[in-house]
Amino acid sequence: MSVQSLEARVQSALARAGAVADDRWVVAVSGGLDSVVLLHLLRFAMRPRAGLVVAHFDHGMRPESADDAKWVAGLATAWEIEARVVRAPTVPASEADARAARYAFLEDVRRQVDASLVLTAHHADDQAETVLFRALRGTGQAGLGGMAPLRDTLFRPLLAFWREELEAYAQEQHISWREDATNASLGYARNALRHVVLPGIERLVAPGARRALVRLADLAREDEAGWDSVVTGLLPSLGIEDGAGGLWVDRPALVGLHPAVRARALRSVVARMGGSLDEVATRRAVELVADGRSGQRIDLGGGLTLALELGRVHIVAPARARADRPLAIADVGPGSGSALLAGRDVPVAWGLEGRGPGPTSASFALDRLRFPLWVRAREPGDRILLRSSGKPITKKVKKLLLEHRIPGPERRAVPLVVDAEGEVLWIPGIAPARHPPEAGSVLGIEVG
Repeated sequence: MSVQSLEARVQSALARAGAVADDRWVVAVSGGLDSVVLLHLLRFAMRPRAGLVVAHFDHGMRPESADDAKWVAGLATAWEIEARVVRAPTVPASEADARAARYAFLEDVRRQVDASLVLTAHHADDQAETVLFRALRGTGQAGLGGMAPLRDTLFRPLLAFWREELEAYAQEQHISWREDATNASLGYARNALRHVVLPGIERLVAPGARRALVRLADLAREDEAGWDSVVTGLLPSLGIEDGAGGLWVDRPALVGLHPAVRARALRSVVARMGGSLDEVATRRAVELVADGRSGQRIDLGGGLTLALELGRVHIVAPARARADRPLAIADVGPGSGSALLAGRDVPVAWGLEGRGPGPTSASFALDRLRFPLWVRAREPGDRILLRSSGKPITKKVKKLLLEHRIPGPERRAVPLVVDAEGEVLWIPGIAPARHPPEAGSVLGIEVG
């Protein structure tokens, strides 16, 4: 494939997603082949007028990850692209946690720089592996849809391209990239699928298995879209009413539906409440609605309950707390964003201007700060340096919050400003800022 052909296909994918050259885009760059090729295409072929922002999240899960971060920052500088390179405040406990933290960071950057989309470099091989992995774990039709090209503000413009096409482009353009040594380890399920299982299937069972899996994903997403339109059209006929901490649904209307349609209708109703039903919970709900007696109730998991009361179905879910989302301050800004702590949005603004000391504002000597800074909740072991009678002392943050008589449930909502090494710099409204400016450049931060 020629470079011009590949560039034209990427431009077409961007146009289908409604991404125009006047937009600003955040590009997730790990330093690997796929993301570097995507960045090169965007920088030198697409040339968006509002500019690109490179976003790199260092999970700290590999010894060489800091070197990867430096390499990405250097690449952005060489290609004259703004970059936000941040290291996780704590090492994620699992791959799932790492993925969640990475996507939260990308969305934070998108909001901070006022970009329309976050672009990632997932390609067709990634899609085939995703579909096979989910199929082997017994996923349903929605799972077989794999990764959608566009979901909210996340766009995958390379999803129709195979890795060999990206390699050919990189070779022709003389592009270098970083190799992650863990990609060769068969201890990870993804790597086993990529290096052993899929090649074996293509060699011994089905030569076109990768393409068939990608086609299966496309078909599954089309069918899901069709089902969504059917269920959406059915919902008004189910007599859905709000009340008593949940939703009421007309039972005879549900019973009149085919069990498969009933299952989707119940999942849709639960989704309205911010919940979800797994396979087991869905089957139990479908069966109880059809055959249960008035007064029966079942636990659907995740705090959800379903009860039969005369001719109606009552689905109740407790209020759900959203997971915390710390905010990274990658550089001097100016910038703004929000952290999510104990279900509460905490607005943050910063820039190279002093802010008078107060409950929600502070200034710091810029030359003493270690970026990125983080606005997050208290973590076990956090300590802060204070002054007592002119002498420096360190105190546990937990003890300090107790001394300020902050109730236990509210302590998770107290924001801390910490530096890249985990040092607590400031607790708005609780403890004064470390490194107050005496002379030189100043970083001002306002929280809340």
